[in-house]
This record gives sequence, C-alpha cells and structure tokens, in this order.
Amino acid sequence: MTDMIPPVADTAAHSFNELPLPPGIQATLQQLEYLTMTPIQAASLPIALAGHDLIAQAKTGSGKTAAFALTLLTKLNPRRFAVQAMVLCPTRELADQVTQEIRRLARFADNIKVIALCGGTTMRPQMASLEHGAHIVVGTPGRIMDHLERGSLNLEALNTLVLDEADRMLDMGFYDDIAYVAKRCPAQRQTLLFSATYPEGIARLARQFLRNPQEVKLLEQHEASKIRQRFYEVKHEERLQAVGLLLKHYRPVSTLAFCNTKQQCRDLLEVLHAQGVHALTLNGDMEQRERDQVLIQFANRSCSVLVATDVAARGLDIAQLEAVINVDVTPDPEIHIHRIGRTGRADEEGWALSLCSASDKRRVAAIAQMMGSEPEWHALSELENDNDEPLVPPMVTLQILGGRKEKIRPGDVLGALTGEAGFTREQVGKITVTDQSTYVAVARDIAREAVRKLSAGKVKGKAVKVRALED
Repeated sequence: MTDMIPPVADTAAHSFNELPLPPGIQATLQQLEYLTMTPIQAASLPIALAGHDLIAQAKTGSGKTAAFALTLLTKLNPRRFAVQAMVLCPTRELADQVTQEIRRLARFADNIKVIALCGGTTMRPQMASLEHGAHIVVGTPGRIMDHLERGSLNLEALNTLVLDEADRMLDMGFYDDIAYVAKRCPAQRQTLLFSATYPEGIARLARQFLRNPQEVKLLEQHEASKIRQRFYEVKHEERLQAVGLLLKHYRPVSTLAFCNTKQQCRDLLEVLHAQGVHALTLNGDMEQRERDQVLIQFANRSCSVLVATDVAARGLDIAQLEAVINVDVTPDPEIHIHRIGRTGRADEEGWALSLCSASDKRRVAAIAQMMGSEPEWHALSELENDNDEPLVPPMVTLQILGGRKEKIRPGDVLGALTGEAGFTREQVGKITVTDQSTYVAVARDIAREAVRKLSAGKVKGKAVKVRALED
C-alpha cells in the first residue's frame, strides 16, 4: 500500500538549503543557480533522501531528473569504482539528456563517471568504458539487458534503481525487459519510479519491484491565461480537412497535432501535404536516426506541423510550441491535460484546439470536470480563412555529413557560416551535433546559398557534404 503525499502548491519557500545534502552538492546547486525547488522536487526529494521507495507522477520538464539525480549522488561513494546507481529510460534522447544533467550535478566531485548505454551505437566502446569502471549508468532497457547477458555490466554494488518515464517504457512494450533488469539488481536497494500518467502497468511494476513506496502525485496545473483552449464540433469525416482550416486561421509557427491511431496520423499527413503544409510524423516504427531527424527539424522550426500519437510523442519537450491540435479527443482526461501542457511553456502563450464529433461530448465533459473549467465551444464557420498565403516554416534544416566522430562542434559550423560564407548570426538557428551528422537551421531565404557556400568551403578544415532536409 502506498502513502499519499499531498501535492506541494507553493514552491516559493522551498529552497534546496532545507535539504540534507552534502556541502559539495549544495555548492554545485548554487553555482548552477538552482535556488528554489520545482513542485516535484519539493514533494519528492525529502522522501527519496530519507531512503524510501517512491512513485512520483510528474511530466517532462518538471525538474524530475534533478530530483532523482540528487538522491543517487548523495548516496554515491566516488572512491568505489563500481556501478552504484542505474537509470532506465525509454529512449536514447532522454537517456542523453539525463546523462548530461547528472554530469552537471556531479561536478562537486572530480571523478564521478556517468556512462550512457543505449542502442543505436556499437557495444564495444560501451564495454570498454564499463571495464574502466563507472559509478552511474543511464540506458535503455534493451541495451542494459544486452550488457547483463554478456556479463559486461555488474550490478552487485547497486543501491539505487530509477525508472524514468515508466509509463512510456510500458507503452513501448518494455515490461519484461524492465522486470529482467530489476531482478538482477540487489534486493536491498532503493527504487524510484517516475511517470507522467498512471496506467495499470505502473501499479503492477510497483507491486513487483518497489518496497512500501510513498506516492507523490502532482496534477498538471496550466495557467488559464497562457493556454487558450477551444473546442470545435465537426462531423467525424470532416476532421482531417478541419485541421487545415485551423492552421490557416491561427497560423502557428509550430503545431503538434495528436491523433489516436497511427493510421489517422498517416491520413492527416497526406491531407496536409496536399494542402502544401510542411508536416512530418513520428511513429513507433521509426528507426532512432529517422526519429532524431524529425525531432530536430521540428525543434528547429523548419517543419510547421508534427503529427503524432500519444505513444510516439511521449517525452517530447519542445520550446516555443504555439499550438496543440487534438484531431481526436482522447478517452483519458489526464492524457488530454498532458497533451495541451506542451504549449504555453515559460513566458509563451499557446493555443489548445480540439476537434470533437457529437459522440465525443462525454469525453469533453470529463476533461472539463478534471480541469475545473467550462469548455469553450466554437463553430468552424467562425474561422476567417481569407489569408491564402501558404503556411511556410521560417527555417530550413541543413544536414552536414560528419558529427561528433569527426570532432565537429556547433561553434565550427557557426564559424563556417558567419565567417567565410558571410551570413549573419541572426540567420543561423539551432545547431545539433550527433555521432555521424550535424544539423543546422538557417533562415529559409538563404538556405540554397548556404548549401552552396558550405559545400564549396570547409568545416574544421575539411570539405563536407551538405543537403537541405525538406519533407
């Protein structure tokens, strides 16, 4: 049985100084300007630092990584070169983010070694890193299993197991893999489980692998002024065309469109392409490299609409997302709240637009009840669509063949574009370096010339192959 901990509403008074953290960690937090805790940190850290098992319900972007990172770092003995903590993540992107955050927080000690173990890269370098000794491993369930089966990962010294975005790992069919890994961890350990939603599989995991866990549940609170929510009643067969009408009227730069099925995603993509909209889709069947490319283009603002199912979009945290369109109303009100919470972040405002057929009215009522607000209904006929200008994303993403393996850094690409090529810093957007490729967003009006100049010039003293990614 779990103990319910009331949500923490007021974070103003909750400083990291109140926590029993070692002086070195406190100094690092000061350095990183982590002064006050987020609600999930304030609710979960006292429990986790006291050594209890924990189930914490919190969304991406809520500060949960620091919550579990501080717990495992506090218990760590840097002088013992053995794996003392392990974090399981659903995807390589999340594992990379978590690894970076733990490394930042681990600055207080010189030699804390954090290794990412994910699929999509070769085993050999990972095995070599493990041989040299590691304190913390972060990885995807399948790759962690591979290492356990080969005997390259020893968990005898493990004292903390973290399951991050556990609901998403279950959505992706990882239950048996998680069970396999958890059974190979010492029984006397602390287990921390973080999840945005609470499906039945989570309760099953908790019963099997957590000991008397305490539970922290923070319902997402959206500021009404930031997310403007509207519901449009449409006939079921008209909803795909209706997405185009909403885009034409509201003209958001970046939109995340949610469908309940993969087939609906494919159909919507076809409709949007026919209307001349730059749209891409995410689905669970994609290879990691393709998924990375789609996410980079969307985050770069070089794709107007990303069409996805809830499963494919889990863990997605995009800055400056102007609109979320629910092409289908989800039967779970909590998932609806999670969907629309991706817009209106930080100081931005955002639209949450939902298309509903008459049979969806019951679902909308359940959402309104959970959010404690009356739904605002509108008719599609109200939309002004006299602007026939196509919705074109402001940027184009260029792919340069060559990445981390060639020691390319973002500064090298920025230097090539603003130096010899003669572009201004304002014309260059986000630069992302992966193992084999580098992606750079450039203003649409210079894209063609940027490809030509980069291809003719050099990056880091070498000629490179460059192409523009366009859907």
